[in-house]
Amino acid sequence: MQLKSEEISKLIKEQIKQYGNKIAQNDTGTIIMIGDGIALATGLDQCMANELVRFPNGEYGMALNLEENSVAIVMLGDDEGIREGDVVERTGRVVSVPVGEALIGRVVNALGQPIDGKGAVDSKELRPIERNAPGIIQRKKVSVPLQTGIKAIDSMIPIGRGQRELIIGDRQTGKTVIATDTIINQKGKDVICIYVAIGQKRSTVAQLVDTLEAAGAMEYTIVVSATASELAPLQYIAP
Repeated sequence: MQLKSEEISKLIKEQIKQYGNKIAQNDTGTIIMIGDGIALATGLDQCMANELVRFPNGEYGMALNLEENSVAIVMLGDDEGIREGDVVERTGRVVSVPVGEALIGRVVNALGQPIDGKGAVDSKELRPIERNAPGIIQRKKVSVPLQTGIKAIDSMIPIGRGQRELIIGDRQTGKTVIATDTIINQKGKDVICIYVAIGQKRSTVAQLVDTLEAAGAMEYTIVVSATASELAPLQYIAP
C-alpha cells in the first residue's frame, strides 16, 4: 500500500500541529568526593544554604558548606550506589518539614515522615527547619501556669506555658519519667506536647509511645524520633 503525496502532506501537517516543544531546565552538579555521609559537589553555583538536593539513587541531601568552587552536602539517606562523577540535582527549596494539626497523635522522623504505620500525614503546609525565632516583643507573656503533676516540683518550681525549663541529671535518674508524667498531666488542658527523641534506642521510643497511648496522651502529643541507628544529620535537624 502506497500513500499518495497529498496524504503524506496531510500527515506531516497534523504532526506539526500536535508538536509540543517542552524544555526542562535543571541545575545540576557533579560529585567529586563522597564518604562518611558527606558528598562534595561542584557546579552548583546557585545552590542555597540548607537546600535539598537529589542524588541519582533517589536519596536526598542537605547543602551546608557553600564554597567558591564546591558545595559540601550531608546525606539524609543511604549513600549506597553513589559514586564520584555522578550527577546531583538541585530541588530549589530548603529542607522543610510538614506542620499543622495533622501531625497530632503521630510518630514521625526528623523529616516529618510518618513511621508509625498509620498512613501519610495529611499536612498542606511546609516550614523550613531553620527559621528566625519571633522577637521578644512579638512573643506572648508567660501568664498561664503549667503543672507537671509532681507535687514536689509544682510546689517549689513555678513553671509557665512558653517558659524554658531544663531537666539535668545523671543517667537513669528519672528525667524522661518527669517529662512523660508532665505530658500525661496535660490531658484536657488544651496543651499540645512534642516529644523529640534524639539518639535513643528504638525500643525505648516504642515503649514511650505505648505509655502515652495507654494514658490517652497521644491525642494531643507529637513524637519526633531520631534514634541512635539513624544518620547523624537526621539527629542534628530533629530539634
